[in-house]
Amino acid sequence: MEHPKLRDSKRLITHEPYPINEIPEEIIKKIGKKLVYLLCVGYKDLPGDEWGNVFAEAIGGTHLQSPVGIADVTFNKMAWSMKTVKAKNPHRSNASIRLISGRCSPDYSYGINNPHEDIEATGRAVLNIWNERVNIAQDYYNPLRTSILVRSEDLLTYTLFEEENHRFVASSYRWEENKNGNLIGVEIETNEPKFTWQPHGSQFTIHTHVPTNAVKFRIKQPPKLDIEETLKQIHFSDDWVQIL
Repeated sequence: MEHPKLRDSKRLITHEPYPINEIPEEIIKKIGKKLVYLLCVGYKDLPGDEWGNVFAEAIGGTHLQSPVGIADVTFNKMAWSMKTVKAKNPHRSNASIRLISGRCSPDYSYGINNPHEDIEATGRAVLNIWNERVNIAQDYYNPLRTSILVRSEDLLTYTLFEEENHRFVASSYRWEENKNGNLIGVEIETNEPKFTWQPHGSQFTIHTHVPTNAVKFRIKQPPKLDIEETLKQIHFSDDWVQIL
């Protein structure tokens, strides 16, 4: 649906290429086509940066390829944070997955030198850091989504879905410490783990579930390109290699 017209509306508005989680078939076909190509040229996995390239090309957007911030791919004034995770069965409904979502350092941001001394305070600090990153991204982009591609080990089976990228209310979660010394943020209402924060490295992980309306698709295993035949097609010659 279009944004409603309001007398007091001054929000940043952009035209979305499609509503959230209603990814058009033509975009899925473009994504699948590029994934087949990557297998042809010998890719054995799909790193996050490459997923950003695939998605940006499919929607006609721009892959920022920036290590800072949560906006990875942009289209007009809209942005996506790109995530890809591996699963044995990407088509399993309502599967729980974990999204590595950057580093949140309470030591650097708040001067919390001992994160175990008061884990509730540390947890609130971690969420505040995440929320500020969302604030910064939304100063430039709206809507702001996360695009999640769940891939199989052989890169032939996929599930794709999106979520709104939003701030979290710190009072909605309590924090626990597991046997590895990591902090686990538990949603009070559901009693389900929602976050993991690792003191060593400050890595922040968000737990989510694959929705029922996620797009599930497969691609055919293509033959790998023959190196010699490919070099012939591009008219390679030895003088392309210059020894300095």
